[in-house]
Amino acid sequence: MAADSEPESEVFEITDFTTASEWERFISKVEEVLNDWKLIGNSLGKPLEKGIFTSGAWEEKSDEISFADFKFSVTHHYLVQDSADKEGKDEVLEDVIPQSMQDLLCMNNDFPPRAHCLVRWYGLREFVVIAPAANHDAVLSESKCNLLLSSVSIALGNTGCQVPLFVQIHHKWRRMYVGECQGHGVRTDFEMVHLRKVPNQYTHLSGLLDIFKSKIGCPLTPLPPVSIAIRFTYVLQDWQQYFWPQQPPDALVGGEVGGLEFGKLPFGACEDPISELHLATTWPHLTEGIIVDNDVYSDLDPIQAPHWSVRVRKADNPQCLLGDFVTEFFKICRRKESTDEILGRSTFEEEGREIADITHALSKLTEPAPVPIHKLSVSNMVHTAKKKIRKHRGVEESPLNNDVLNTILLFLFPDAASEKPLDGSSSTDSNNPLSESEEYNLYNQFKSAPSDSLTYKLALCLCMINFYHGGLKGVAHLWQEFVLEMRFRWENNFLIPGLTSGPPDLRCCLLHQKLQMLNCCIERKKARDEGRKTNTSEIYPGDTGKAGDQLGPDNLKDMDKEKGEVGKSWDSWSDSEEEFFECLSDTEELKGNGQESGKKGGPKEVASLKPEGRLHQHGKLTLLHNGEPLYIPVTQEPAPMTEDLLEEQSEVLAKLGTSAEGAHLRARMQSACLLSDMESFKAANPGCFLEDFVRWYSPRDYIEEEVVDEKGNMVLKGELSARMKIPSNMWVEAWETAKPIPARRQRRLFDDTREAEKVLHYLAVQKPADLARHLLPCVIHAAVLKVKEEENLENISSVKKIIKQIITHSSKVLHFPNPEDKKLEEIIHQITNVEAIIARARSLKAKFGTEKCEQEEEKEDLERFVSCLLEQPEVLVVGAGRGHAGKIIHKLFVNAQRLTESSDEAAAVAPPEEELKRMGSPEERRHNSVSDFPPPAGRELILRTTVPRPAPYSRALPQRMYSVLTKEDFRLAGAFSSDTTFF
Repeated sequence: MAADSEPESEVFEITDFTTASEWERFISKVEEVLNDWKLIGNSLGKPLEKGIFTSGAWEEKSDEISFADFKFSVTHHYLVQDSADKEGKDEVLEDVIPQSMQDLLCMNNDFPPRAHCLVRWYGLREFVVIAPAANHDAVLSESKCNLLLSSVSIALGNTGCQVPLFVQIHHKWRRMYVGECQGHGVRTDFEMVHLRKVPNQYTHLSGLLDIFKSKIGCPLTPLPPVSIAIRFTYVLQDWQQYFWPQQPPDALVGGEVGGLEFGKLPFGACEDPISELHLATTWPHLTEGIIVDNDVYSDLDPIQAPHWSVRVRKADNPQCLLGDFVTEFFKICRRKESTDEILGRSTFEEEGREIADITHALSKLTEPAPVPIHKLSVSNMVHTAKKKIRKHRGVEESPLNNDVLNTILLFLFPDAASEKPLDGSSSTDSNNPLSESEEYNLYNQFKSAPSDSLTYKLALCLCMINFYHGGLKGVAHLWQEFVLEMRFRWENNFLIPGLTSGPPDLRCCLLHQKLQMLNCCIERKKARDEGRKTNTSEIYPGDTGKAGDQLGPDNLKDMDKEKGEVGKSWDSWSDSEEEFFECLSDTEELKGNGQESGKKGGPKEVASLKPEGRLHQHGKLTLLHNGEPLYIPVTQEPAPMTEDLLEEQSEVLAKLGTSAEGAHLRARMQSACLLSDMESFKAANPGCFLEDFVRWYSPRDYIEEEVVDEKGNMVLKGELSARMKIPSNMWVEAWETAKPIPARRQRRLFDDTREAEKVLHYLAVQKPADLARHLLPCVIHAAVLKVKEEENLENISSVKKIIKQIITHSSKVLHFPNPEDKKLEEIIHQITNVEAIIARARSLKAKFGTEKCEQEEEKEDLERFVSCLLEQPEVLVVGAGRGHAGKIIHKLFVNAQRLTESSDEAAAVAPPEEELKRMGSPEERRHNSVSDFPPPAGRELILRTTVPRPAPYSRALPQRMYSVLTKEDFRLAGAFSSDTTFF
């Protein structure tokens, strides 16, 4: 048994040499990827159209494979095209060479302006690249390169894939590739040479032809003709003959006030946004023997080139005024200092005597001494403090000098120019032609403010102050002056200009709403004070515009006392907790009305009441019980609210919870306006009932239907709706509590004094950062309007699309209460990009003199050419050097060459014999124009032919070599095909 077991143990120790190696696994993975992407077999596409490499859509697919522990990425690049006819695709095309070999000879897409480097070098529409996955990895040794190339060759042979497969070798920046393409009995090898310094014999056509012929090694004599395509690229960098028209930022102020008008934004690039012009002169179809180009002589005259194309190189991030303007303002949002910290905390500190004066002035308000009240107003004290600020700081230390400050304040408050500020409406001009336009209504989308409003103007002024006049300190100084002006206007009943009348517009930014709220307060206070001064009858200030109730100066605020005596259970739900009492001349009347009670105001209880506070009769409606006409009462207007007050109110109501008690409290809090209207209705319609009020206030809750009475007649009978009949509902409770008190004697629903002080305090505590956050939507709004205005002058279609995208993006971002800084920066960056595009358009128009063209046809051609330069990577010059644009480009190069050859400034002007030179003989013109252009910055050549390789009886296959020579780079990229049927 032991002897039998020994051979068995030896069997298990035999090494299995059939196990796949890492190399074989790698080849298998390459084959698997090619099969997954369905790159097997020969699929012929339709012939390539001219320019399709640039205008067509390129796509790519990627996968990752590994050779042992070294990772490679496999990428399939292909031009998206309509597939060829299915019938042709199903046939076995054994005798047809692969598509990529046919593309080697295609001349429709030589020198594409924007494509993958392998597309430019070999003219391929489809290829696969295997490259190290990590950027820092590289295949450097020759043995590894050969191993990878062998892997590629085996994978192509095993799968039958006819798509070229490349391997990237050396460091990625060198863009070195080797590859292979296999077909039925044919193979193309892709080889490459990359040198830093070019050998002298290969700097011209004759030397490159020698390389190409020796590489082909064609056994035929004579050699078939070689097709040649040549492109020379010339670079123009010197624009000294053109002065860039945009003034630098410092020149805009010019040392005088209002150098740049307040309310206008600057625009344009401070430097030329076009840094270089690249002229490519191309000879697309030449044959060997027609042209001479060697180290002694060359026929390649750029003026004679049949094709010219131009591209422009844009300056990297040119300084743009509008972009800088908005960016600098945005930076304020990140500052944390308060206004006092910026201007100095000691500004309000004074000597003991002066402090005593102010406190004494405040104490005098409560003393009976006959001191004129207007001299003790807070406004006077604030302005006194203002003088002391200036005294402490000194005129030379003030962030804003008086001239600039006065100019700004006059711009913001034009009514201050007259002796007496305007007492008229504070609304903006309703006849503004922009008011209905899309530009004017942008504030709705941006949540900013109308472009003719005070808030919008303030944003522009602060932006300008920040950029030109003192930076952050100037902003703090102007804001302090603005707040003081607001308080002065509140105390002196001067309406704020540049704000639409009415309640705050919730579509605008919060700061605009606050200023509108302050204007509402001024309107109410002004109406009330005028009633007191004139000693004439006046309706309740909240009801200006409604005729009816009369009110004398002595009983203006009787409602405060009345409310103190009656309706105590509802007092806590009014907006004001403070009451203001004055001497009453009609105490008896107040007592008479205040003592009237009765749950439903029956006819007996109200017989002695006389109607008060009527506005006008309500059509033909009559009271249900006594048949008297139903009168609409004068009512208080509801209190205007800003969005932050609405949010506070909703939070308070939400905290009451969902319990029955919470719901009851919530309903009572929301019923202050309802109670006021009920009291006004009772005062105007003595003897009325809840049904009468509902018929006027909520007609849907009074249901009428036709019924037959006792006598058989059809009559209308009405009753309250089901919700009004719910026991102890809020309407019934409020009606029972309401007393017949006209609006003029009710407590104010809107306490303008309290709300104005809240607004003024809110303004005073705003830090510059908070202010910038509030006004940034207005600044972005202004920047977009400025860009649209400038674009209209240039009419660039691509810019129109970008502006629409900016508006859409901004409207989404700015509607959020606190937009992210990153998103705001994106918007500003987009605006700056548009500004740069418009500046480039103007630069090109200036260089090509589109405005100076006298002939309309020539002007249209040049404008079309400039427009294409902005939107396309490369533009063909119609007529080459003899066309309108070609002549101008030639002159640009001539002037630049004259400048480099001579230090004389007069050389910047084109020589007067320029026209004569163009009209000379071809030989003279060629001889003279050699110096018109600098040496070419890049020389590109493509050599093609079709020859049998490797034997004379082999199939004739395409051969191609691409060469590029620049100042510091020389590259040869060859694709050499051979017949492998017998080799």
